[in-house]
Amino acid sequence: MTTETHELRITRLIDAPRAVLYRCWTEPELIKQWFTPRPWTTPVVETDVRAGGSSRMIFRGPEGQEFPNAGVYLEVVPNAKLVFTDAFTDAWTPSAKPFMVATVTFADEGGKTRYDAVVKHWTAADKAQHEQMGFHEGWGKATDQLEALARTLT
Repeated sequence: MTTETHELRITRLIDAPRAVLYRCWTEPELIKQWFTPRPWTTPVVETDVRAGGSSRMIFRGPEGQEFPNAGVYLEVVPNAKLVFTDAFTDAWTPSAKPFMVATVTFADEGGKTRYDAVVKHWTAADKAQHEQMGFHEGWGKATDQLEALARTLT
């Protein structure tokens, strides 16, 4: 089995500088504005953007249900790359159920930014579950929101 069988991906060419997209991914007040597809919200965002730094978010659904999400940054290359996982919570404390590792890259392309978000899952079943949860629709809408926000910051 190849890792591609465990991957989900969103790739877009976004008309905004990569430094702006990076800010949208790393500044809590900006993350709150786009990260979950509306009508969902992200009212709590805490980040320590560095390799080994933690992130904590709460996703809130339209009926008020809340889903906490904790993770750790594995690699941070300013304005170019973020790698993070839910396999750990704060510091290097293992999570109860590791689900994914995400790599988000920002690359210059023709005066725009090639945005690539690759999510690798531990198992094919985890990937299938993420697809059933609406990965493509949800991450797609969130990426639309990211692009709209980035355009207001340029």
